Amino acid sequence: MTAISKVIGQRVALGALTLWIVSLLIFAGIQFLPGDAATEILGQSATPETVAAFRRSLGLDLPFYLRYWEWLWAILHGNFGAALSSGRDISELIRPRLLNTLFLAASAAAIAVPVALCGGVVAALYRNTFIDRAINVITLTWISFPEFFVAYILILVLAVQAGVLPSLSDVGSSTSFMGRLAAIALPALTLALVVMAHMMRMTRTSIVTLLGNQYIETARLKGLPEWRILVRHALPNALAPIANVVVLNLAYLITGVVVVEVVFVYPGLGQLIVDSVQKRDIPVVQACSLIFASTYVLLNLTADVVSIVVNPRLMHPK
Repeated sequence: MTAISKVIGQRVALGALTLWIVSLLIFAGIQFLPGDAATEILGQSATPETVAAFRRSLGLDLPFYLRYWEWLWAILHGNFGAALSSGRDISELIRPRLLNTLFLAASAAAIAVPVALCGGVVAALYRNTFIDRAINVITLTWISFPEFFVAYILILVLAVQAGVLPSLSDVGSSTSFMGRLAAIALPALTLALVVMAHMMRMTRTSIVTLLGNQYIETARLKGLPEWRILVRHALPNALAPIANVVVLNLAYLITGVVVVEVVFVYPGLGQLIVDSVQKRDIPVVQACSLIFASTYVLLNLTADVVSIVVNPRLMHPK
């Protein structure tokens, strides 16, 4: 086994261990919430016998470790169970919501990644000028605001005052592709503004750091134009930190959509988990939380692997 394969294998094993610990924390955290799920679902007027029978049907009378093992074993076999509030299969309930969330995150990434990379390159090319300072001010401004504040500002400006975009993201199975794009324009723009600042600043910092190296000075002495030095020599060597921060921000796009989906009433996984918490639908909350956690761990693992692959020092260890 090569050194690079060994390092990647260690990262994968660490990711699997992290995901198992997260699953345990999710199950324990929800199970030990105050109150009784059976009483909340059946209501205060339910008789003790009815509550006890309902608890047995849910397996709530079993020890914690048995409940966790049965839940984990079912999850590993692709069975999330049934929703307590509706009786529907959780997999069928989650699938369209998850697709909506992925579509929103992909649309936000399609806006944020190109703009952030181009903005970072321009800021590095014109470093310490008015353009660089203006880009820094804009990015610092947007990164300082929470998502809901950015969302309400965009609703006020683009939906209420300008009237060019809808304030609510109402989509369904019959909504066309262009209709979906129009409906998610504001939430996608909100997420893009929040995450692109970090990517843009990392791109600028990485390139500016590399522009001070000796091989860059050698390229300048050869008479190469600055843009060519940037594209041919600086940017390829800055790919490792840039790729890492891009993938990490993509992980945030998937897991950080809860607030944005609630603000715009978007029928995604974030809105589903909020509704399920209000209904105390424990199986749905557990399934949604595990999907969010798995996505975040998987994308973090991808960021680590990408950093290892594109970094020559790790590809050829001493």
